[in-house]
Amino acid sequence: MAVPYDLVVLGGGAAGLTVASVAAQLQAKVALIERDRLGGDCLWFGCVPSKALIEVSRRAWRARHSQRLGIHTEVRVDFPQVLEWVHHAVAAVQPHDSPERFRGLGVEVISGEGYFVDGRTVAVGDRRLRARAFAVTTGSRPHIPDIPGLIQAGFLTNEQVFSLPECPKNLLVVGGGPIGCELGQALARLGAHVTILAAGDRLLPRADPDLSAALTERFQTEGIDVVLRARVERVCVDGTDKVAVVGDHTYRGHALLVATGRVPNVESLDLASAGVTYTAQGISVNRGMQTTNPRIFAAGDVVGPPYFTHAAGQEAVVLVQNALFPRWGQTAMDYRVLPWVIFTDPEVAAVGLTEPQARARYPDVQVTTQPLAAVDRAQASGHTVGFAKVLHRPNGQIVGAHWIGEGAGEWAAEGVLTMAQRLPLGSLGGIHAYPTFAEINLKLAQQARRTAYQQRPWLAAGLQRLFAALRAWG
Repeated sequence: MAVPYDLVVLGGGAAGLTVASVAAQLQAKVALIERDRLGGDCLWFGCVPSKALIEVSRRAWRARHSQRLGIHTEVRVDFPQVLEWVHHAVAAVQPHDSPERFRGLGVEVISGEGYFVDGRTVAVGDRRLRARAFAVTTGSRPHIPDIPGLIQAGFLTNEQVFSLPECPKNLLVVGGGPIGCELGQALARLGAHVTILAAGDRLLPRADPDLSAALTERFQTEGIDVVLRARVERVCVDGTDKVAVVGDHTYRGHALLVATGRVPNVESLDLASAGVTYTAQGISVNRGMQTTNPRIFAAGDVVGPPYFTHAAGQEAVVLVQNALFPRWGQTAMDYRVLPWVIFTDPEVAAVGLTEPQARARYPDVQVTTQPLAAVDRAQASGHTVGFAKVLHRPNGQIVGAHWIGEGAGEWAAEGVLTMAQRLPLGSLGGIHAYPTFAEINLKLAQQARRTAYQQRPWLAAGLQRLFAALRAWG
């Protein structure tokens, strides 16, 4: 039976927009359904506004701490004006995600909430849409923990932070993951006294432990209170304060930010009617982003962690290939080399396994590290806090790499590419422009080479005999 569309996309966030754009540019007939605004969490409440806020906070912090450079100034933060800049940044990016742009690509943009009527039909308003394939890209929303008194006390998530009338004088952050760390440090630098209540035994529980420890130390030097193993038992209000109770301790703040993870947006889709399996973590998909209904695919936050825009984008590309060209064989999503960056100061970046994971999987794993202070550019700019760490096999195979420091997300890219191309660690030893932060990767390769040499005393002895013989020959 003929159908009017090649692909119907439910959800206009990062994954959905990529699906619609790529499919339309391949000349497919595409309908894109979005219940709110195109752009999703990344544009309106996540990547774009948070990085704009972080940039302002970084400049304020550096202005206050430039005396050692000979710069003396008084810094006054105008918080409403700060948010004006944040909203300006969002507005500058928004046209790229606008309905007009996608209609220009040939995509039919439909406003409304779509749901499945059956395994081959989606309803939106009074319309029924049938297609060769469907893409579910409805994203996620903040997870709200079941803490007694939390709802009554009132709280913020990343969806409300960018609409605050003023910077809170005292801020409680529940959650020590990426969102809590990024927004907590940014607001601390803009004037809030911040207390981070992390339920785990360290910040950034999915990061390498050395990165977590370094970031915690930096937060503490900046006056951010980090409380670990802090499971909030209840929340109440005392006057103008929110009070979080953790065991025998209480923590007070004028505002409370909840940053305890994400949950997928699946409730309104009626996936059961379409024969699509899902759990509390998200829609179940295979490596081709295909659900339990072979005509329905899913990508982005709605399939669960990792919650990265670049992961959603790559999943979307895989989805399009498999949804539009099923007879060409399935393309698989590869998470082996999936980098991530947390935009604290210093930045934290990583790819592959953490050290505990690598040691569990590879008994012969070796660890090579380099302090950022060993890089001349870091000394010249005064940004010496941080290090690089690579986990590799004796043959040079990189199984994980971790960076923390000024702009780590940028100079980590070289290591990510090396790992993605399955090149050995020594490949990082080529010529690097001087002086750059990326020289830390060169130093990693040099250090690994020195270590390998030291572990082969027979090689040193052999070289000594060789050069002695050459000298004797003149």
